[in-house]
Amino acid sequence: MRWRILWVLVLGAHLVGAAPVAAQSAGDPDVEAIVQRIQASVEHFYSRALHVLADVRVRVRSMARGFRDTGFPRSLLYEMRVEWAEGVDTASPEPVVRRRLLEANGRPAEPEDEPECADPEPFSEEPLAIFLPARRNDFVFDWFGRDREAGRETDVIEYRLRRHEDPTIEWEGNCVSVDLPGHTRGRVWADAESGDVLRVDERLSGMFEFRVPREQRRRGGPATMIIESSTSTVRYRRVAFSDPDETLLLPSSMESMTVWRNAGVTRQFITHEISNYRRFITGARVIGAQRRP
Repeated sequence: MRWRILWVLVLGAHLVGAAPVAAQSAGDPDVEAIVQRIQASVEHFYSRALHVLADVRVRVRSMARGFRDTGFPRSLLYEMRVEWAEGVDTASPEPVVRRRLLEANGRPAEPEDEPECADPEPFSEEPLAIFLPARRNDFVFDWFGRDREAGRETDVIEYRLRRHEDPTIEWEGNCVSVDLPGHTRGRVWADAESGDVLRVDERLSGMFEFRVPREQRRRGGPATMIIESSTSTVRYRRVAFSDPDETLLLPSSMESMTVWRNAGVTRQFITHEISNYRRFITGARVIGAQRRP
């Protein structure tokens, strides 16, 4: 999970929490068998998703103390597809989401429109890639319980990276980007019969504080910034295609909220609404862009 925010002035913040799901009692099932079932579904997902395009409407809203908007919300329209990229830590290609900006705030995109600080990056990791064979051993999977999602009985699995890695904090002008591998925990809702993933949640494990370089501090401003909490949810839905007839389980939406302290905003909301799926017939290819380390 990666966070980006515009550093403007000092404001307070409040904590938020994630909603629980139904817990499982005695007799936990075989987690490895469930994860293998999810892996098979994810591998099928990628074999078909590489031939699909979609439109993504992204809305970025930042709020200050008292839930006041800081400026106008930003609305962006992207064309999105999944492609294979050269892996950073493995010899195997890895799936990434590629975005091409089409519109910015209701008008055709121009070169200067992309990217602003909180905008999605052109390439990002695909969340289900953790279930592919090249990545699975990097994660620990635990049984959490049973629940219902999208009208289906689901197995709920929690995951985390096996080890913490050093955080990456990058400044570019007034924008700070924070990457915290191993500092998040995720939860997956998978269809109990098919292994199809219907929902993925991820949250920051705890508050993270980092120093603000002297050259980035405002006079009299704090020496540190804090990410108090961060949560995200990706939901999937079935999409029907014709010629040939086929139904695929594809992402439908993503929502995230991050709470900051000592930053330009206290809360940052980002939503992705995914629609207008269409299919094209070409071969998948390996692209030169690398996944961010």
